[in-house]
Amino acid sequence: MAELDTLDIAILKTLQNEGRISNAALAERVGLSASACSRRLDILEKSDVIKGYHARLSHKALDYRMIAIVHISLSGQFAKTLSEFETAVKLCPNVLVCYLMSGEYDYILRVAARDLEDYERIHRDWLSALPHVVKINSSFALREIIDRPNVGLD
Repeated sequence: MAELDTLDIAILKTLQNEGRISNAALAERVGLSASACSRRLDILEKSDVIKGYHARLSHKALDYRMIAIVHISLSGQFAKTLSEFETAVKLCPNVLVCYLMSGEYDYILRVAARDLEDYERIHRDWLSALPHVVKINSSFALREIIDRPNVGLD
C-alpha cells in the first residue's frame, strides 16, 4: 500500500484503541458506510498494514513476573547459521520478541519467566540448546516503564 489517507489513519487509530469494535461502529466513527469500511479493512489487512487482532495479556497476571533481555552471539553470520537459529528460536514459547541485530551481538531476545529458577530452566533447556550459540548475556528488567503495542499515527 503506497499511501494511507485520512480515513485509513482514522480506522487504524480507532482499531489501536478499540480492537473489538464492530465494523458498523467503526464505520460510523470514521464516517463511512459499513461496506466501504469493510473494503478498506480488507485492503489494510491484505497489504499487511494490519498484522492481526489479539488480546494483550498481562504477564504478571499469568505469573510471568520476570522479563529477561538476552543478547546472543552466534558462531558466524552465514545464511544457513542465521536460518537454523531463527527456526529454532521460534519454537521457544518463552521468547516474546527476537531481533536480528547489527553491532556486538547477533540477536536480542525478550524472554518471559516466572522467576529466576524458571529462567534458569529456559536458559539451560532452550537458549543454550539453540544452534550456533557461542555467547549468551542476560539482563533482568527491574520495572517496566512503557510498552507501546503500536507506533503513533500522528
